[in-house]
Amino acid sequence: MSRRSFEITPDLMLRAYRAGLFPMAETRRGERLYWLDPEQRGVLPLDRFHLPRRLRRTVFAADYAVAADRDFPATIRGCAAAVPGREDTWINGEIERLFIALHEAGAAHSIECRQDGRLVGGLYGVALGGVFFGESMFSRARDASKVALVHLVARLRLGGFRLLDTQFVTPHLAQFGAQEIQRDHYKALLGAALEASALWLPAPDPALLEAEIRALASA
Repeated sequence: MSRRSFEITPDLMLRAYRAGLFPMAETRRGERLYWLDPEQRGVLPLDRFHLPRRLRRTVFAADYAVAADRDFPATIRGCAAAVPGREDTWINGEIERLFIALHEAGAAHSIECRQDGRLVGGLYGVALGGVFFGESMFSRARDASKVALVHLVARLRLGGFRLLDTQFVTPHLAQFGAQEIQRDHYKALLGAALEASALWLPAPDPALLEAEIRALASA
């Protein structure tokens, strides 16, 4: 971990991700950003994704309208907002600014869940080569962030992505098959996946997307 001592630009962010680093702020109101390169890295294997049985009913009940990249700024604000039990986050104003710039450049993306037109959950991250670097997720309705994750994985698989980086493993992610791997192993996977040809699919064919989600449910 190192302290920020120079201006961080969107281009520098992308170069850092390619090297296996990612930035965080200490607090929502903090001004400093830090580069992290943890010894244990969280990844979610796309070919071994586990869709819990209880969640399957929610995914197929269509309680949420799921879309990509419709309102990236609102999604990152949702991830940064305080909630009971998590009064502070690592997403400060500069993180928001940098990721919105990355989104405008076509490198950062969001998956969003809406209920009656209201944004109630989602996630965001960075897509480079065949890697999706997951950053954060939020939920204001039951299982909304989990539904967003299922849709993300389905899109990544359809688009030919090779690696879903979760940075860390939380109990929330572990239920889907997320695991920790050594830094050297991660860097090897990262290098290979960055060279892969993949395509971010903001609006895949609905039939193909549903078929992919059903494949995840039956795995």
